Amino acid sequence: MTRRLAQLFDGLTLYGVSMAMMFRSGLGLNPWDVFHGGVARHLPLSMGTIVVLTAVLVLALWIPLRQAPGLGTVANAVWLGVALDLALWVLPQADALAVQVPLLLGGIVLNGLAGALYIGSQLGPGPRDGLMTGIARKTGGSLRVIRTGIEVVVVALGWVLGGTVGIGTILYALAIGPLVQRFMPFCIVVVDPPAPRRGQAPRAVDASRSRALGDPVEHVDDVRGDLEGSRRRG
Repeated sequence: MTRRLAQLFDGLTLYGVSMAMMFRSGLGLNPWDVFHGGVARHLPLSMGTIVVLTAVLVLALWIPLRQAPGLGTVANAVWLGVALDLALWVLPQADALAVQVPLLLGGIVLNGLAGALYIGSQLGPGPRDGLMTGIARKTGGSLRVIRTGIEVVVVALGWVLGGTVGIGTILYALAIGPLVQRFMPFCIVVVDPPAPRRGQAPRAVDASRSRALGDPVEHVDDVRGDLEGSRRRG
């Protein structure tokens, strides 16, 4: 559990740093940050505070979905905004393209690693990710379609509010899935399921809880099986 907690908070901290890098690049944001940035133009609040408040509002949508939060859910809702504000305080705004491009690309790659770290800790999805998996489980719809639908709405709202949509938004959408998928085998923590009580059948694994970012971690159970197999062979 100690390793899982350390990995969770390392992942969330790096996630906040990656968000700040994309903000400071000025070349476009991920879908939810387009919304956060748009809201920030109308409220006298820090970006991190807006991220936390958005997470709380999204968590309220979990109630009708009967989605159960985990420790990672609460940590994501609170610590991500703190990490973002700290990183924004340290990183200056980039004005030269020679600085903006590396910031953007580095932020996207770091975001993929950070996502794999906090998902791989298996301590619960973030509020926004859990909303997607909750709707998918409730409706039986495609997780990819639901994820895309939510993010299109979020980007549209953020753009109307004045959020930054740019080449970074497109690059993020294209790259984040493959990046998380690439990093996941190195970050997934194999957690043995609890032993069933006497006379009780083993519980099936709820795959939706492992799909915290949708399609990037769609095969996280396969990754777990591969790791367990390699351990037995070793």
